[in-house]
Amino acid sequence: MENVLVTGGAGFIGSNFIQYLFEENPSVQIINLDALTYAGNHNNLEEISKNQRYHFVHGNICDEALVENIFSNFYIDTVVHFAAETHVDRSINNPMLFIQTNTIGTTTLLNAALKFWLPKLQKSIKQFRFHHISTDEVYGSLEPDQKAFTENSPYFPNSPYAASKAASDHLVRAYYQTYHLPVTISNCSNNYGPYQFPEKLIPLTIENAIHGKPLPIYGDGKQIRDWLYVRDHCNAIVEIIEKGEAGESFNIGGNNQPTNLEIVTTICEILGRISPSSANTPYSNLIRFVSDRPGHDRRYAMDITKIKSRLGWEPKEKFQNGLEKTVKWYLDHPDWINSIVSKEEYQKWIKINYEKRIEEKK
Repeated sequence: MENVLVTGGAGFIGSNFIQYLFEENPSVQIINLDALTYAGNHNNLEEISKNQRYHFVHGNICDEALVENIFSNFYIDTVVHFAAETHVDRSINNPMLFIQTNTIGTTTLLNAALKFWLPKLQKSIKQFRFHHISTDEVYGSLEPDQKAFTENSPYFPNSPYAASKAASDHLVRAYYQTYHLPVTISNCSNNYGPYQFPEKLIPLTIENAIHGKPLPIYGDGKQIRDWLYVRDHCNAIVEIIEKGEAGESFNIGGNNQPTNLEIVTTICEILGRISPSSANTPYSNLIRFVSDRPGHDRRYAMDITKIKSRLGWEPKEKFQNGLEKTVKWYLDHPDWINSIVSKEEYQKWIKINYEKRIEEKK
């Protein structure tokens, strides 16, 4: 990897990946293409933005002319494609936005890569890679006794978000089969860690708890997810790009399956130890069960046998330790959180999707 195009690099996972890559590769040049939608944040990369090897391009992955200019101007040899609309609740409210970004945007990137790489690929120059980041949600939902998802599990998406990501996965694979574009795909489980947008379960719980606000839990709170510390995810992506065969896909997971309720209660316990408050302790008293959202998958679980056996990768961070690191990071960065939660758009979203449900449940 020399000239790497990272799409969505101002977002949660993308910004962590850029930080990781700069630490691990002292010669890499990174071009970050980000539309800076609600979840993109320049502050995530404040220090790196001063580095001469970092180039930020403000734009949309659906902009064909812009994407092609990036490929030609920076001689891109690697694409790491994070850019996507990702929140299930938002996809229920506005599915067309997810189709546009996740499906059309991915195709725009694939076409640009094919246009600029194909002449060199035909000369057997193989140092190119298009890596597509996807999700476990494309596989649908598991019953309690079902085995974890493997790379051969059938796709069965249950939300507009999951369907849009499934479509993008199929397109990436099709460009490999049809045009021999050197691609790899990773389907990851739920990520957590620094810089995650605070509408998601873990940062939302931390933010609400420290301010004495209700902690909303969908349904009975027994939905199960596999949780992956974001830095472990970044390491896995690099391993796949450097060691994985073109055309392959890999599941990436954290090897744990807590329920949503267990996660929230664990955060309450951690906060009770490191940030006790006479007004809000015990924080678990703030938990409120609210009506479940439509199409809410019951359980995800990832079988990581393939990436472990083929590439020697497995997660390093234990969930309890990673969660405690995450809680401490949010407590140590109140300005970062306030810059987001103080915005009118964010307040409106929280009111509609959480506060309204809490009121309805009373």
